[in-house]
Amino acid sequence: MNGLVCAPCTPSLNNRRRNSTSSIAAASIGEDDMNTGMPSSPKKPKPKPKPSFLTWTAEDVVNVARFHWVPCIFAVGLLVFMGVEYTILMVPSTSPPLDLGFIATRSLHRLLSSSPTLNTFLAFLNTVFVGMQAVYILWAWLIEGRPRATIAALFMFTCRGILGSSTQLPLPHGFLGSGVDFPVGNVSFFLFFSGHVAGSLIASLDMRRMQRLELAWSFDLLNVLQGVRLLGTRGHYTIDLAVGVGAGILFDFLAGKYEETKRKPSILAAAATTTIATKETLFT
Repeated sequence: MNGLVCAPCTPSLNNRRRNSTSSIAAASIGEDDMNTGMPSSPKKPKPKPKPSFLTWTAEDVVNVARFHWVPCIFAVGLLVFMGVEYTILMVPSTSPPLDLGFIATRSLHRLLSSSPTLNTFLAFLNTVFVGMQAVYILWAWLIEGRPRATIAALFMFTCRGILGSSTQLPLPHGFLGSGVDFPVGNVSFFLFFSGHVAGSLIASLDMRRMQRLELAWSFDLLNVLQGVRLLGTRGHYTIDLAVGVGAGILFDFLAGKYEETKRKPSILAAAATTTIATKETLFT
């Protein structure tokens, strides 16, 4: 009697073997092949990636020169100026710096040297132009509520002060100063880099964002004339003006990034407020 009752409760040795065999078979079937019941194929090892240039074809090289001709020109320029740099004669420490802008404006320098009145008049006009830059940048912030140009100018002049204090370049030979030139009063100033040029470019970029294209082109033209005058009076080296252009573009870009970082938390806060208000509307 006891044997009849307990027999169904205890699995036989054959049942155990069948269960273990089924478990092993199920484990050997891949996850993707469970429906078909077929064992999964072993995964192939991924091929090692080849260096990019080994995959280039002749057509690819032609397309680089065809569609990316600007970087190709810069590549040629790199090779040319590597040759120039490694073979050029260095300027002795006892000689004044060699500046191609000074060479190009020698006739203007002679004219301004012989006519102090003309030099003073042009200096006055340049100071008026600097005032126009300042008025526009402050107007954009205080009247129109757009602080980007003001932030860019603050970034730029702070960086200029740091760089100008770090390396004080010698005053160019033949410098023609004026009491009405900005900064007014024949005071000292930093040569590197040109705040005149950078400030004008910051204002011009802001004008372009606001689609004030005619005003922007006018500022660009006045900026070029300002640069020619600064070279003619030996008020800046050529490199000061070139870096001034780059600084204006750079600090306008950084000011835009700064505004984006301050705008994102406001957008997120507004989105969170809208979400909370929507939930309250749905559940009340």
